[in-house]
Amino acid sequence: MTVTTLPWGRSLTAEDLAAMPDDGHRYELIDGALIVTPSPGREHQLCAGKFYIDLTAACPGHLCVAFAPLDVAYTRDTVLQPDILVVERAGFFDKDRPLRPLLAVEVLSPSTRLIDLNTKKARFEEAGCASYWVIDPIALRLIAWDLVDGAYQLVADVAAGDEWTATLPFPVTLAPGSLLD
Repeated sequence: MTVTTLPWGRSLTAEDLAAMPDDGHRYELIDGALIVTPSPGREHQLCAGKFYIDLTAACPGHLCVAFAPLDVAYTRDTVLQPDILVVERAGFFDKDRPLRPLLAVEVLSPSTRLIDLNTKKARFEEAGCASYWVIDPIALRLIAWDLVDGAYQLVADVAAGDEWTATLPFPVTLAPGSLLD
């Protein structure tokens, strides 16, 4: 058994994050603070998988839709793992570290809801990620923000029975009510 010890008295870094165990948990850093969440539940994974398929079907060739876990390392002390992201195809580095995503998508879970709607949204905004979307797998709801003059502006709040056509990062029509079909 491998035991991972954390440094005391200092913020964590991407190097510390790389030393975390491969134990089924998701490890992220936000401003040097370690965020550990359990592996996702059934509804989360079904929604994320269907959403990935829907995005991939509409994605133009110069872009790439990617599925977690992939690290988005903005700074040495902030490394995030959105559930789904869209990047320039030429923007991937080795070791699954893409350049700044054009879109970051989080599927809400009880354990991550507040972090996804507040802290992670703020970090993606600060980093200049053009669009940030969250999916509520229980309500089958999609909420989307686009970056306008450096701040996220709400562009959609789509209920289970509705559709929405996004323009960024590419045109795609989405129906949150179909995500568990």
